[in-house]
Amino acid sequence: MAPLATPPPRTGLLVIQPLRRQHCAECHAGPLQMLVLEEGAPRCLDCADLAHLVFLPRGDTALTRRSREESALSAVVVRFNRRRGRYERQGVLVEEPGLTRAEQRCLADAEARRRRRERDARRRAQEDVRFAEAFATEIRRLFPGCPVDRARDVAAHASVRGSGRVGRSAAGRALSEGAVTSAVVASVRHMDTPYDQLLMSGVPRHEARRRIAEAVETTLRAWRAQVSGVG
Repeated sequence: MAPLATPPPRTGLLVIQPLRRQHCAECHAGPLQMLVLEEGAPRCLDCADLAHLVFLPRGDTALTRRSREESALSAVVVRFNRRRGRYERQGVLVEEPGLTRAEQRCLADAEARRRRRERDARRRAQEDVRFAEAFATEIRRLFPGCPVDRARDVAAHASVRGSGRVGRSAAGRALSEGAVTSAVVASVRHMDTPYDQLLMSGVPRHEARRRIAEAVETTLRAWRAQVSGVG
């Protein structure tokens, strides 16, 4: 029988997944997939009175914790890692009814988390709508000649959550004049000038901006000075 490395002492029952072929010292069954060391000799799970337990692999911390809470009898399963020179946890053995109850608890939690995520998503959506409306209102205050629909489009584009656009910056969230103006300038640049065509034709960005700067400023002056109709 090949010798076994002795795992470190720990509180509770410990079951080993052996690396080499091992047979039970009591009933001689084997080779064993799992064993218990008793006084240095391997015992199969039947002889160790653990055969009625089911194996739960590691990976789900909540399920593992709850399975052990729900089981009157449980054991930690380890295997020796030669490269690291230590025993490493592989999972637990728990009572099947305890595992079933733990799974039910986890499913209930998962449903609760799903409902919370939905509530949070609705709340964020409402916040985003209110913020976009405030951003559009500030655009119209600074540029009263900007059409209402255009102001809404600029605000919606600039304030998309997670976009990294100016509306989501600290200045944008504070509705600073500089941030709001930057969003309007970007919209005019792309929608009211040949800026995009210049870029596509190979004109460097800074040169393209220089060429369309007067057109952008003309539009901004007009929007600052005029009061547009609704719509």
